[in-house]
Amino acid sequence: MALKQKPSLSIAQIFTMSLGFMGIQFGFALQNGNASGILQNYGAHVEQLSWFWLVAPLTGMIVQPIIGYYSDRTWNRLGRRKPFFLVGTLLCCIALVLLPNSAGFFQAKSALLIGAGMLMMMDASINVAMEPFRALVADNLPDSQRTLGFSVQTFLIGVGAVAGSWLPYILDNYFQVSSSAPAGEVANNVIYSFYIGALIFIITILITVIFAKEYPPAEYVEYHGKSNDTKASLSQVLNDFRNMPSTMKQLGLVQFFSWFALFSMWVFTTPAIAHHLFKLSIDDTSSDAFRDAQSWTGIIFGVYNGVSAIYALMLPAIARKIGRKKTHSFSLLAGGIGLMSMYFANDKGDLLFSMFGVGLAWASILSMPYAILAGSIPSGKMGVYMGIFNFFITIPQIVNGVIGGTIVKTIYGNNSMYAIVLAGVLMLCGAVSMLYVQDSTDIKVTKIDQF
Repeated sequence: MALKQKPSLSIAQIFTMSLGFMGIQFGFALQNGNASGILQNYGAHVEQLSWFWLVAPLTGMIVQPIIGYYSDRTWNRLGRRKPFFLVGTLLCCIALVLLPNSAGFFQAKSALLIGAGMLMMMDASINVAMEPFRALVADNLPDSQRTLGFSVQTFLIGVGAVAGSWLPYILDNYFQVSSSAPAGEVANNVIYSFYIGALIFIITILITVIFAKEYPPAEYVEYHGKSNDTKASLSQVLNDFRNMPSTMKQLGLVQFFSWFALFSMWVFTTPAIAHHLFKLSIDDTSSDAFRDAQSWTGIIFGVYNGVSAIYALMLPAIARKIGRKKTHSFSLLAGGIGLMSMYFANDKGDLLFSMFGVGLAWASILSMPYAILAGSIPSGKMGVYMGIFNFFITIPQIVNGVIGGTIVKTIYGNNSMYAIVLAGVLMLCGAVSMLYVQDSTDIKVTKIDQF
């Protein structure tokens, strides 16, 4: 029996469906912009940062395929993907509250270890909530709207990330919430930002859970067909991994270069600014100048996310003109140039220009690979394959986490800026490798795929 064509959704419906992702990214941006600084406040050395950040990709690699597998097989009165949104949100909000307060309960190395544990809990929870969002877009949208759907999702990700990245700076400069704190403690502007992030996270997820539609099982089968997979065991995940589509394998190399680069940027930007631009010693992790470097990391991360939000809305039109492959390749090229240009910055203001290229890359990384991948995935396996695809995000971060800190210490002489330059080079490698990906779903986009 021929499958029914899924109805197109309005822009308002697509926004509502992905609004919870804005809340997720609000929390994720707080983590990206402040986790390294918080861990250094607790006593971590620069070469140790990548080891602490290892917990993020490790938990993601374990959690996302499992969540994807079970979200494909879940249906209750809340829905199919929505139960995972709620569980992940509640756990992440607990971590958002506890991470910057670890020093209030523990001292010295104990605070550092508890902080690292909260970082792990936060990332695992974000993965629980985030993975089903990718599958939800693919579940609900016809192929002609998928590029638009992932682009709108990326736009909302950018909005949440800008707000999360800039919030500590805004609280300090406009609401007189102090950015100073004794050695070993986190400043109040960061602590209160994490509280607000938890509140925003909960509100946006609830809007998606309450108002977004999911197709019930019988109707879902009409649009997607009945899955041939009847094995209710995780051994099927391994079988799916072995039989992944060729397009996924090709995208895997692109993802490796892209996410190795992103991990370096997230981990090492704060110490890179402090050491390379502010000329601080590597042991200075509590002075006002170091906290200024930490705040400026949030500002420039907000800039690249803001650029990303705007560029995401342009991606459907660009992809319609030159194709998804060339669009993503160009975007990664811009990101590589942006990262390498950070080395030549004369003051912190120059970094704002560097982040423009990074913003183009980030928007495309969050949408184009998924738009390309969605059309090559067998029916009934959208969740599990989106989870498996996460391997190509987590593995490069794990590799970087294991070797990145050692390279910075032994080869770069603790100058983290060289890690940022290497990230730019690898982003360029991703741009080249993208040209060799087979995009079987690079169809002509209809007028539906426009605003």
